[in-house]
Amino acid sequence: MSSHIRLALDWTPNTNHTGFYVALARGDYERAGLTVEISTPDQDKYQTTPAKRVAQGEADLAITPSESIFSYQANGVPLVAVAAVLARDASAVVTLRQSGITRPRQLDGKVYASYAARYEDDIIRQMIQNDGGNGQFISHQPARLDIWNSLLTGEADATWIFLPWEGVEADIRGIELNQFLLDDYEIPYGYSPVLAANRDWAEQNADMLHRFLTATAAGFRFAVDNPDEAARLLIDSSKHPTLTNRNFVEQSQLSASGYYLDADGHWGYMHRNVWASFANWLIRNHLLTDADGELIQRVDAATLFTNAYLEGVPEAVKL
Repeated sequence: MSSHIRLALDWTPNTNHTGFYVALARGDYERAGLTVEISTPDQDKYQTTPAKRVAQGEADLAITPSESIFSYQANGVPLVAVAAVLARDASAVVTLRQSGITRPRQLDGKVYASYAARYEDDIIRQMIQNDGGNGQFISHQPARLDIWNSLLTGEADATWIFLPWEGVEADIRGIELNQFLLDDYEIPYGYSPVLAANRDWAEQNADMLHRFLTATAAGFRFAVDNPDEAARLLIDSSKHPTLTNRNFVEQSQLSASGYYLDADGHWGYMHRNVWASFANWLIRNHLLTDADGELIQRVDAATLFTNAYLEGVPEAVKL
């Protein structure tokens, strides 16, 4: 009997998503008795976030930043992270090397190209302040697909990127960047992205979810061991027009594969201290509010995520 799972991506198909497409292409889902339907946000021109699609019952699983877990739970929606897509933060705030902006504090008065994500501008403000600045910058919100280009054209002075994607593109094009890692400026950023589900749906479909995560983990482990073949499978199975440059996708895949597994060779497993540190940071900075706008003073990190559906998923074989 086949079980159907609807997965909502957070972006057009890219190397954060490779394991899902590899599992699809290599038959891992089919062998697990699953049919998996993958949707991308460009299908409705980014009108509905993947987290909202899960909240509304339009998708079973969503790839989303950990901020969405906090936001939805604070508003009474039992969204829970069931796996970390990446084991560690692969992002950075960047400026062009030629700009001379070599530290976050120099972003005071400058233009930051924002995705308008929850807590995003607060995080940038805090990064600037932690480096000795005032945290006063201009938040500019270009069209979603124009954000990276707004940095290259000089429309913006800084933006937030994924190093295995825009960072690799910059390397290939010879564009030199200054990178500001959140951890270097005392911001304990959470897992991003994570795989999220409605807790009620997860509990009701525990076996199916476990089979899905086991097959997905196999896809990501394959990508670590075979990055070039995984890049080909991503291109061929997604059939997306943004993935036509094989050289770029192969180099991005090589970079991204270094972020998939934790130190023990596991894909998906999350650590409580990562969630607790980010939760405490949000609370300390008065950023967490409930549906009525009241400040939230305490969060039990254990409610934000679960590794229960990853139990028994094999670790990567150490070569």
